[in-house]
Amino acid sequence: MPLLKPSIRYFLVCALLVVCTLLGRQPAQADLRWQDGKKEAIRVRIVALAWSHSRSSFFSNEEVFVAEKALNQSESRLVKLVYGFLPYQPRLSDGGLDYATVHELRAVRDPECDETLSQMTSPHGPRSSLKYSTDSPFLNVERRRAPLPCYITTADDYGKAVHEPVND
Repeated sequence: MPLLKPSIRYFLVCALLVVCTLLGRQPAQADLRWQDGKKEAIRVRIVALAWSHSRSSFFSNEEVFVAEKALNQSESRLVKLVYGFLPYQPRLSDGGLDYATVHELRAVRDPECDETLSQMTSPHGPRSSLKYSTDSPFLNVERRRAPLPCYITTADDYGKAVHEPVND
């Protein structure tokens, strides 16, 4: 024996459809904060290794560099480059620190990790000095007060290394 007569069941279904139609449909309102920013292709020369902690066998690792990002053929600007890698992936510094090498990679601009050179080399933090690349220009840490734009990349987003002579 059914719980409701068919005529009552039909009336309830119709009433439910009318109510749903009148209320309308509103899209869900949510902030998806975990989405990655837009990755852009960049070309950089490594000026110096600012920080690298000992390699972990279980967790992701990272190296922090001061690099020159190519803006066009004749212009570049200093940036902070954070390179993340897993235990089975190579470090960016494994290929050697050579200023004549241009690294092509994809990276995300992250304003939250911008730092000045003096903040990156603070003796009060875990980082104290820069390890310069071969033939790179030396940086006056005290003179540069503007924060360096920060770019974050991973070993998966690394393209290739190209040896290009330095144009003076």
